Amino acid sequence: MQGEPGGLKRGSDEFMERQEQDLAARIPAVLKERREHGLEGLVGGLDSVTITTEQEHLEPAVAELLRYTGLSVRAGFEDNTFRTFVLSTKGSATLLVRSRKQGINPFSGVNRAEKTQAMPHTRLETFTYRVEELDRYVEIQKERGVRFLTPGMVENPHFRFIQTVPSPYTGNSTGFIEWTGTEGTYTPAGARVSSSPPKKPGSPHLSCIHELDHTATRVRALERNDAILEFMNLTSYRFDFAVFVRSLNSITSVARLSQEGYAQVFTSGIEPYRDDRSSGPTERFIRHFGTRVHHMAFQTGKIEETYAALQEDGMEFLVELVGSPEEGLHQTFTMPSPHTLLVTEYIHRYQDFDGFFTRSNVELLTRATDRQ
Repeated sequence: MQGEPGGLKRGSDEFMERQEQDLAARIPAVLKERREHGLEGLVGGLDSVTITTEQEHLEPAVAELLRYTGLSVRAGFEDNTFRTFVLSTKGSATLLVRSRKQGINPFSGVNRAEKTQAMPHTRLETFTYRVEELDRYVEIQKERGVRFLTPGMVENPHFRFIQTVPSPYTGNSTGFIEWTGTEGTYTPAGARVSSSPPKKPGSPHLSCIHELDHTATRVRALERNDAILEFMNLTSYRFDFAVFVRSLNSITSVARLSQEGYAQVFTSGIEPYRDDRSSGPTERFIRHFGTRVHHMAFQTGKIEETYAALQEDGMEFLVELVGSPEEGLHQTFTMPSPHTLLVTEYIHRYQDFDGFFTRSNVELLTRATDRQ
């Protein structure tokens, strides 16, 4: 674990110590259960991420992602329930950006918050992971009490799919996909192909913005351990480390499948919310926006030049570039999207940097979110 001296009152340190002891005590049992139930290694890496917007925000959201990331539209389709665009770039999980046309929204309950009332259908909803033996996986998890949104697999021309009900801790759903045909063909049976998707600009700096590096979900202090352990129970990921920022009442926790590839990040308070003045930006965000994904991070080359070019193209940032080549890491946060409510992070790790984050960068980025 990484920490910092000083900070909040002694009670905060005692609370944090109890929480960490609880997490450390419960992780071995989760790993043992995964092995004993035959789950260890059954779930692979991240396949795709599903972001849902209000209907009138769908095309602007896609246009924004095309303008400020390396993603391109690979397909678009529409059925009776959703209108969807498929965005991808080399080596990255795919983004499925969609709007719900009709039907019950299973995320309605977790979407209700003070500052999300005008956008009740908007959130990053689902993280979908690859599974080669989906029938076996679902059978095991149902026996363990995991609940899914559908009674069985959703069968499509090129894949089979199922997803959990939204988590009581994160508000996210975890999906599982088994490819049976052409990988990357997400069009469901009976869907109509969409014409005239938004066009991608030809800006040279966009070629420097690469794959999805991590996302960070904000969870309540008292539910942080449960959120991490729930995720470990559903996937093959392991808890890696945490960065504590006592002065901001914040913990950033990282789970990884391996040292390379996409990481799942959870940000929580050290202590629960008390009031806006003293609780820090993480717990304040949850108070106003609910538990949800706060940002998506993309690996970025030539980050100083890319940052300047994005500014020139109208992107507004919560903070200037933090870190340096000497520290081994550069990062920045954008202002939240008016179409998805998500912040975008651009991150670059220099070749001799062997970590994932630095504590100083985490503190500066966490502090910057007070501007939201």
